[in-house]
Amino acid sequence: MTDIADGATHEVQGSGSKPYILKNVGGVYSCSCPAWRNQPKGVIRTCKHLKKVRGEAAEAARLGVVIPSTAPAPEEVADKAPPILLANSWDNEQDLTGWWMSEKLDGVRAYWDGQQFLSRLGNVYHAPKSFLDIMPKGTVMDGELWLGRKMFQKTVSIVRRQDANEESWKGILFVAFDAPDASSPFEDRIFSYSQTVVSIKQPHSLVAHPQQRCTSIGHLRAELARIEALGGEGLMLRQPGSRYVAGRSPTLLKVKSFHDAEAKVTSYTAGKGRHKGVVGALEVVLPNGTKFAVGTGLSDQDRRTPPPIGASITFRYQELSDGGVPRFPTFVVVRIDG
Repeated sequence: MTDIADGATHEVQGSGSKPYILKNVGGVYSCSCPAWRNQPKGVIRTCKHLKKVRGEAAEAARLGVVIPSTAPAPEEVADKAPPILLANSWDNEQDLTGWWMSEKLDGVRAYWDGQQFLSRLGNVYHAPKSFLDIMPKGTVMDGELWLGRKMFQKTVSIVRRQDANEESWKGILFVAFDAPDASSPFEDRIFSYSQTVVSIKQPHSLVAHPQQRCTSIGHLRAELARIEALGGEGLMLRQPGSRYVAGRSPTLLKVKSFHDAEAKVTSYTAGKGRHKGVVGALEVVLPNGTKFAVGTGLSDQDRRTPPPIGASITFRYQELSDGGVPRFPTFVVVRIDG
């Protein structure tokens, strides 16, 4: 048995003429077979092809000991997605002086509804009973399940397990950064979630995310550089006096730095949907041999007449995964000297 490297693909011959494609992107596995696509929402999917390649034991460990073959029980999925406040990206021009600034945690967003942790889509994160017992019952908090900087993939693998494994959750923190209440300004909500955390007195499992006022754009950029130097993902900025609303809001902005790099085009992926008939993504390779796809940032003209095979492109990305694969790569330009 062998695993599929992060960012790699693996072909498995099925009953048809074309092989099925297995992928691993940041620890999230998928297969192009119909059995994978047709499984119900709300479960961590698998299929016989992944089991064959990775092994039954590896798939069982990834999915939480028991591989689900049916939809989860009704109590495992919320009736609907929680009303989570979502961020827009900073345009690098808006003056955010006076806004509340905090580190953008590279963890898993979690909404504590007073009884359980929910994902943005309303799926339940199966925390162990000892962890749930610490949380404030009946009090709603928004936050992040977090293991530490540069620990995103490990955090995902833990919180997505179905077996509420107590040992694996050791080290996981719930970092509260908001107390959803549409009627209260953010300053009151800071006080609310901070007081809740203080009253619980469980700093190894529940902490309040610190907030500071941004005094200038220079202050913002200096803080961003400091956080990134520590291995952090970026910053979150909240407008003073803003309310908690469901959906994306201009009162909550994420600030990140992007990195530029070069890669060579090796092939193309066919487009789907509105990009049917043209290129959907560029298959590229880094000088160190790492392969991945770049689909974001391509104009309609780029998709009709893509950079030729062998051309060097410049792309922008946020960070590297544990396997060295650029996360969220965006096409910038074809290098004329490449």
